[in-house]
Amino acid sequence: MLENCRNARERWGGVSALIDRWLLSRQNLLVVYSELAAISEFNDDPDHGERVLEFSELLVDYVSAGHFEVYEQLLREGREFDEKEGLKEAKKLLERIGDSTEQALDFNDKYMTPDDLSSLAADLSALGEALVNRFEAEDRIIAVLHEAHRAGQN
Repeated sequence: MLENCRNARERWGGVSALIDRWLLSRQNLLVVYSELAAISEFNDDPDHGERVLEFSELLVDYVSAGHFEVYEQLLREGREFDEKEGLKEAKKLLERIGDSTEQALDFNDKYMTPDDLSSLAADLSALGEALVNRFEAEDRIIAVLHEAHRAGQN
């Protein structure tokens, strides 16, 4: 039994580190988002364009890490621990997340060359709402596929 706990910790301890890094990148994304959202008027200031590019890069990196690293690990963990209800809920949550992924990619495409920032404030607002929903869904996936059995790993 002790060996099973040790194996689980070795196998899934990396998931905790992955989630921690990913949530830190979420925090960095939110810091830059907040800085951009605080700008009352966007103009031709080169710094505005650079901040938008920085934000877009963080956004795409965050979204990509979720889809190609974190969600996959969480789903695998859920299957390994036979979390049937958690996997069912995660499937629905991932569908919700898909909508915000499209918004994030559209935002990135639109501002890849930030030469026209006239609609940036409205686009940031809409994206911010989508991100709030995304973060809630992601937090729930972590709860049902990772946190649900984590206490038994220690």
